[in-house]
Amino acid sequence: MSSQRPWRNLRLALAALLALIGSFGERSARARERPFDGFNIIAVPGHPFGSPSSERALADAKSLGARAIAVIPFLWQADPASPDIARGEDMTDGQLRAAIADAHALDLAVVVKPQVWISKSWAGAVAMTSQAAWQKWFANYQKALVPIARVAEQQHAEALAIGTELAKTTQQPEWNEVIAAVRSVYHGRLLYVAHNVAGAETVPFWTRLDTIGVTLYPPLGADDDRDGRRNTMHAIADRLDALAAQTGKPILVSEIGLRSAVGASAKPWESPEERRAAPDPALQAQVLADWLDILDRPSIQGVLIWRWFTDAAAGGPNDTDFTVQGKPAERVLTCAWTHRCSQREGRLSSP
Repeated sequence: MSSQRPWRNLRLALAALLALIGSFGERSARARERPFDGFNIIAVPGHPFGSPSSERALADAKSLGARAIAVIPFLWQADPASPDIARGEDMTDGQLRAAIADAHALDLAVVVKPQVWISKSWAGAVAMTSQAAWQKWFANYQKALVPIARVAEQQHAEALAIGTELAKTTQQPEWNEVIAAVRSVYHGRLLYVAHNVAGAETVPFWTRLDTIGVTLYPPLGADDDRDGRRNTMHAIADRLDALAAQTGKPILVSEIGLRSAVGASAKPWESPEERRAAPDPALQAQVLADWLDILDRPSIQGVLIWRWFTDAAAGGPNDTDFTVQGKPAERVLTCAWTHRCSQREGRLSSP
C-alpha cells in the first residue's frame, strides 16, 4: 500500500463529512438534547482516575465536544462457565469516585458501565452448565455489582448499566432480582448494554429499565466498500428505531468503534492482539463519520465511542488500536458533536 493512500483517503473522508455537516446544522437543536455523546474511558496503568494525566485526558475529550463518558469497572472470572465472578482490582471505589468527580468537574455526564473480563474470551461467552451454577453466578454478580451501584448513587452518576454484552445470560430470570437489588440503591437512569442489534431485540426485561443500551460491531465489509457499509448501518439504525418504538425506550449506543488499521472494517471488533496490520487512520475517521451521520436519529440519546485512554499521550497516527486520540477521527467527532467544521479542517498536508 502506498504511504500516501491513508492520507488521500483521509481527505476524502473529511470532505464527505463536511458535506454531512451541512445537514447537521438543521438538526443542531436535537443534537443538544443528546446528553450521552462521548467516549468509553479506559484507565491504563500509571494513569489512574484522579491523576493529573487522567484529568488532562478527560479535558481533551471534553474539548472535542464530548458531553459524556462511560467509566468501566471490570468484573473478572476465570472462564465462561465459571460461576466465581468477582470485582476486579483495576478500579477501587475510590478510583470510581474520582472518575465520576473529575468528569462532573468538566460538566460531563457519567455512565457507569461494568464489564466482565475473561482471559482469551469475552463477556458474550458467559454461560453456566447447570441451573445451580446460574444461581451461584448471579448471586456473585449481584454481590459485585451492588457496591458499584452504591458509589454511582452517592456520586450522582447520570446512568448505570446493569451489564454489558452478556448475551447468553439475558434469558435467565435472575436478572429480575439483579435489577431489583440495583434499584434499591441506585435511583438514576438504568440500562443494560446488549451486544449488537440482534441481541437487543431479544432482551426480555427492557420494561424494567429506563434505556436500551447496545454495542454495534457488525461486519462492515471491505475497507473501500463505503456504499455497502452505509447500507448495513442504515439497516441497523432502522431496527433500533423499531425497537425504540416497540418498547417506548430511548436508545444509547454504548459502543461503536474500530481500529485505525488496514482491514478493520471487515471485523470492527478485532483487537491488535488478534491481527497485526498497518495503520489506516483515514479508514477509522470515515467509518466513524458514517456511523455518526446515520445514528443521528430522535430515538438515539447518544453515541459513546470505543475508546479513549486516561493516558493523555496515548494514540497517535502510527497507533493501530481503537483509541481516536491523536488521530484524524478527533476532527470527525468535533465536527459531528459541535457542528463546527471549517474547510481548513478538511485539508491535510500529506506527510
